[in-house]
Amino acid sequence: MSRIQISAAFDSGNIEVVDADRADDIQLRIRIDNGSTFFQWFHFRALGVRGQPLRMRLTNAGEASYSAGWEGYRAVASYDREHWFRVPTQYADGELVIEHQPEHDAVDYAYFAPYSHERHLNLIARAGLSERVRIESLGQSLDGCDIELLQIGEAAPGRPVIWVTARQHPGETMAEWCAEGLLTRLLDRHDAQARRLLEQAVIYMVPNMNPDGSVRGHLRTNAIGVNLNREWQMPSLERSPEVYCVRQRMEQTGVDLYFDLHGDEVLPCNFISGQAGAPWVEESVLEQEAQFGRDLQAANADFQLERGYPPGKFGAETMTIAAFWVGRRFNCPAMTLEMPFIDFDLQPDALQGWSPERSQRLGASLIEPTLAWLGRSLHRS
Repeated sequence: MSRIQISAAFDSGNIEVVDADRADDIQLRIRIDNGSTFFQWFHFRALGVRGQPLRMRLTNAGEASYSAGWEGYRAVASYDREHWFRVPTQYADGELVIEHQPEHDAVDYAYFAPYSHERHLNLIARAGLSERVRIESLGQSLDGCDIELLQIGEAAPGRPVIWVTARQHPGETMAEWCAEGLLTRLLDRHDAQARRLLEQAVIYMVPNMNPDGSVRGHLRTNAIGVNLNREWQMPSLERSPEVYCVRQRMEQTGVDLYFDLHGDEVLPCNFISGQAGAPWVEESVLEQEAQFGRDLQAANADFQLERGYPPGKFGAETMTIAAFWVGRRFNCPAMTLEMPFIDFDLQPDALQGWSPERSQRLGASLIEPTLAWLGRSLHRS
């Protein structure tokens, strides 16, 4: 029988091995984001495991940033790093226990399906082949990665400007899967709805706001432990160049509609968090956000309106969050789209739970409510 090897020395890898001598009692710990107290993301590979009943204990799971999110959660696994499926997982006595008998010698396990930096670079390169796209680097992260911006469509005087950002929190990989789904549809020359949208508006997209945290295997922070979605009021090149550069470009283009794509560790549903509860927001903006949600629900049955964050949830941090800062600065609808790590409990999938494929389709379905918003916006003007 092969000796079991557990490793995480790769893009987005995160695990510390305590003991891997016995297949039925592999003891692991999730590594904390560098420079912070956040942790929950894990991604590791097991080698020499074909046919062995594995019992893997993540012994510090009870101390994770969102331990309530382990209830009902199942880890994902993959043999080829392309197709991800759920495996039996239990949370008890402060430990997350993953049990699986692999069919092959090597298998990856992760908190959610990873979105690698290599796939990100391929996405940018593929988009650049389209005549609809212009690529620019807004600056560099603390680890020296480019912060890439895609301009999709042509900017013109009076043409509405739509911004999309994703993955400020690097462990929320469903955000970039969602961005990929939207981008793929926008670049499909056979898609009449996408063509109509780009005839009426220009879209600026940052598919990965946090490349450093993504590569390092962080849950929530950049290279030095900064939570980017708490930096929007006063970003700096020293702490948060990712936000600083994006905010600077927004000032140049203006913003008429904004989406920030995320994942929620606890809630088993897709929802939008808008600006409700912010003292400055106008009723007309709140109604645009509410109508957008209704239109998205009509376009995709994986979206719901009944659950989400209560107004005022973020308290004193409100103005440091992207959607609130953008909404106030540009007096526009600015929404955070949240997706689950677990599954959408009203439309469950026993094999994959919430998945990259469903994230992509949710992203693609943003086109219909955006077109509806554009129609109303042009009518108002």
